[in-house]
Amino acid sequence: MPETPALRGLYAITPEGLAPDILLARVEAVLAGGAIVVQYRDKGGNPMRRYKIANALLALCRRHGARLIVNDDLALVLAIDADGAHLGGEDGDLATARRALGAGKLLGASCYGDFGRARSAAAAGADYVAFGAVYASPTKPHAPRAPLDLFARCRDELRIPACAIGGITPDNAPPLLAAGADMLAVITDLFEAADIRSRAASYQRLFEEN
Repeated sequence: MPETPALRGLYAITPEGLAPDILLARVEAVLAGGAIVVQYRDKGGNPMRRYKIANALLALCRRHGARLIVNDDLALVLAIDADGAHLGGEDGDLATARRALGAGKLLGASCYGDFGRARSAAAAGADYVAFGAVYASPTKPHAPRAPLDLFARCRDELRIPACAIGGITPDNAPPLLAAGADMLAVITDLFEAADIRSRAASYQRLFEEN
């Protein structure tokens, strides 16, 4: 398997509502374009369906040397031996999740525009934090905006990677990298692109140029 990359690059979050074969094909294209993390997000699927899809996604990530993170399902992470979990603000206690996952798994936390939440997440054992929405988001149009100075503060004070999320495109991403974002989390602009692999590659090029 290729060497697992550092937590710096494109962080693809799967859209909900796609048929499994279409979802897997699109994730394959995202990974071929260079994504370093895939987050499987499915709040409503039945457990067996989610287990099968997550297993298939993990196989794709392993083949491409990327990481699979599961949103808000510690049991599924452990059941398939995924690379980690991501918890939103209402998804449970981070310290409890850290203990359940153990030292070998990644734990991410949504911190919105709140640096205090990020500080608490880091203290609880989070490996990275996510700030957003950094721009107006088609997925969550009413989400409050996160100021870009959060990324430099995270780097300087917390010393863990920070992920930007919300309305990101290749055109508006450079200021986020300049502000200190380590990862760009993308859903709509990536998975609805006419050429998904090419769009993923365009994001990865931004990291090579910065």
